[in-house]
Amino acid sequence: MSASPQSTYQSGLHNEQERERLLLEQLPQVRYIARRIHERLPQHIPFEDLVHSGVLGLIDALNKFDACKHVQFASYAKHRIRGAILDSLRELDWSPRELRRKARLLEQTHAELDTKLGRAATEQEIADALGMRLSELQELLGELDGLEITSFTSDGDDGHDEDGAALIAAPEDDNPFRRCLEGEMKALLTAALAYLPEREKQVLTLYYYEELTMKEVGAVLGVGESRVSQIHSLAITRLRSRLQSGAMRPSLAAAV
Repeated sequence: MSASPQSTYQSGLHNEQERERLLLEQLPQVRYIARRIHERLPQHIPFEDLVHSGVLGLIDALNKFDACKHVQFASYAKHRIRGAILDSLRELDWSPRELRRKARLLEQTHAELDTKLGRAATEQEIADALGMRLSELQELLGELDGLEITSFTSDGDDGHDEDGAALIAAPEDDNPFRRCLEGEMKALLTAALAYLPEREKQVLTLYYYEELTMKEVGAVLGVGESRVSQIHSLAITRLRSRLQSGAMRPSLAAAV
């Protein structure tokens, strides 16, 4: 009786030649993910340190991959690589406490303006509320963008980044409750995205869906890379504020 393709592939990961082939094949993905994360970090953080952490994540993926989960190895490795890089940044704790305080103040101010105005506040309105010049707010947004890297990742019980690939259910694990929960989360996120100004929606779409770098997004929109970083930071602040406040729920109820 011949072995199934899945078991053959799984056992192949324990073959040194196959492991080396996959490792070399996925190295460009390691550098790509590391570069996307690094472009939003302070320049004093070495790019090669992120690559090193990503390679360790790739090796971990090679050791733990299970083809029976019905997930492509490249997809599984992508989550492991990103998770390893984010874990290394958490351990480094590179962000100053004062910067985190400013991030909380910005989010609080945005939430208050959101309630008061009944719409998304402009950058000038946010700057006025914070007692800043517009240029000062935009400089702050650029500094804060790196803090948002882990905004929508979940922490596991051990405090580490949850492996996204592990959350991809196999067909046999699918059930009505899970589909309902995922549907509700998608609806909440869709409503929050609809609330964003058009420019911010464009940046998120190009960066996350089209997977362009900040520099490439800037080229498409005709602005500099630093301006893209500022727009991205404000968009994530708005999304988090909306999702945490549940402000979009009335609009969802009206739509049902």
